[in-house]
Amino acid sequence: MCGIAGYLSFSKSLQEDELRAMTNSLAHRGPDAEGFYRDEFCGLGHRRLSIIDLSERANQPMFSSNGRYVIVYNGEVYNYRELGAKLKQSNPHDFVRLKTASDTEVILEAFSQLGPEFVQHLNGMFAITFYDIEKNELYCFRDRVGIKPFFYYWDGTLFAFASELKSLLKIDRIGKELNHKSIHDFLHLGFIPAPSTIYSNIHKLEPGTMLKVSRDGIKKSKYWSVEEKLSADLLSDRDQAMVKLSDLMMSSVQFQLKSDVPFGVFLSGGIDSSLVTAQAVIHSSVPVNTFSIGFEEISHNESEHAKAIAAYLGTNHHEFIVSYRDALKMIEPFFEAYDEPFADPSAIPTMLVSKLASEYVTVTLSGEGGDELFFGYGSYRWARRLAHPLFKKMRLPLAQVFHLMSSRYQRIEQLLRYEQSENIRSHILSQEQYFFTHSEIVSMLIPPYNKASASILKTPQSNYEIEKILAEPDLNDESRKAIRKLNAMEQQALFDLLYYLPDDLLTKVDRASMRFSIETRVPFLDHRLVEFAENIDPKMKFHNGISKYILKEILYQYIPRKFFERPKQGFSIPMNRWLKCELRFLVEEYLNPETVKRAGILNPVETEKMVRDFFAGKDYLYNRIWITIVLQKWMLEHRN
Repeated sequence: MCGIAGYLSFSKSLQEDELRAMTNSLAHRGPDAEGFYRDEFCGLGHRRLSIIDLSERANQPMFSSNGRYVIVYNGEVYNYRELGAKLKQSNPHDFVRLKTASDTEVILEAFSQLGPEFVQHLNGMFAITFYDIEKNELYCFRDRVGIKPFFYYWDGTLFAFASELKSLLKIDRIGKELNHKSIHDFLHLGFIPAPSTIYSNIHKLEPGTMLKVSRDGIKKSKYWSVEEKLSADLLSDRDQAMVKLSDLMMSSVQFQLKSDVPFGVFLSGGIDSSLVTAQAVIHSSVPVNTFSIGFEEISHNESEHAKAIAAYLGTNHHEFIVSYRDALKMIEPFFEAYDEPFADPSAIPTMLVSKLASEYVTVTLSGEGGDELFFGYGSYRWARRLAHPLFKKMRLPLAQVFHLMSSRYQRIEQLLRYEQSENIRSHILSQEQYFFTHSEIVSMLIPPYNKASASILKTPQSNYEIEKILAEPDLNDESRKAIRKLNAMEQQALFDLLYYLPDDLLTKVDRASMRFSIETRVPFLDHRLVEFAENIDPKMKFHNGISKYILKEILYQYIPRKFFERPKQGFSIPMNRWLKCELRFLVEEYLNPETVKRAGILNPVETEKMVRDFFAGKDYLYNRIWITIVLQKWMLEHRN
């Protein structure tokens, strides 16, 4: 795990001190070593967090054996040993003898031998850049699901890239023009979806995507898409699915335990992290460290469940009970870590548990991805309800009823109120967390910000035409095609897999853990497991009203069912209560009329009304209060 930065320019190259500033801004991602490469056109910088092969030989930038290619790389490729053996077998005479035991060298030689197609052979999380010294070309790759970040800038003459946005801002010639569309997206979703960032001239490389940069310009292409992996034939046999899923999960965890430094698991006490922990215990030759976090407020404290599961599995367990004082210490690090507006408040406890873990380990495993693959969120139930013909017909009368009920139920009203022209998937995601609807954003912002529309996010189709590879040669083209119909829950989960997972959850974990030089791996997002999960019968994911049914049945083979007979809580902090009490000063500092006018983005009248309603008892507004605080603070500190 590392931080990478660099540039390619055929006009005015960056100065050495600019490349060093870019790279050093990522020191938290790689405190163990730094390295640089520069020639007339290209500069590469690397900060290393040593995980596999701790020797200096494995430092980067690294040169290929033929001297033609240079690599800087952030991430882990777990099948590097298998890939190295495959390369040697396919090319026994010319394959070079490896000088290190690192995955970096295997990746580099694979690219040298196979070209850009090498990426199809990788199992892991990665952001990789290769420089072709002979042709003065860059090749950049981001992993299939978007676990590792990759930001880039392109103005027609200068291409620059980095692991974090802050690194690119070290380049003097890069302006900071705000992307008004991104502000709209942020208030609607709580994050800014790729390829956008808060700046109009800096972009995120989308998951599963390759960039080639040369004298001819920049060319972007997809090398993997989950939608292209959808099959026309669903696996409906429960026993067969359980065996295959269990084997894939076991293989993924076993792969991701490879490390030359101490490792642990983030154990929340929920389904996903408990399964990861149980399988890690089986494969580990040493006691597994587990880490959990709880809150002084009993309603938000799952640490007791985590402790009980850790005791059952026999892990070396560490817990941290958080108060508002601990959260307060993380407010500034939170804003510094994410660089652009980012509203997921669970990033704060994620940073706290990462800080705790960093005292014991360098690598952690986490359970991200299980909810999106196996229908774990309440939003999927809402997608199912809203797709029902009777519910569609009755939703507006029902909205009126919920409007008259208590604060707890008033948030449902907004879920039911949507225009037919709206993207129902983004609407459900937004309102499940009670952020702003598109029409409300227009009212909340002042000109010119309220003139921008939201990004057009790709909405999963209900029907996919899939070409089946059939043996019969006499079949015509139409006979080779089949239709895969996705139900509403599948569509919503696929939408989350495309946007919410990479741009919120994985972003949250990456920045929070790397802030404390921790590498976090996510076994559920092994692409083999993702592709398999997307092609099992959805009835095995949501069965008789039970979410994540098949995953729970596998988990119960390791840990008794009784440990999980409780409602899903999620990884959140008591923000509603804290904003009214201990963190109220944030509301008073950033949402008072004078500060709102000074920041010059929010409508002072609408903001004042929202604050007044929140303190008058409309508790469901707390996420709107928080997201506007985040936006205000960012604007005041970065606008100029």
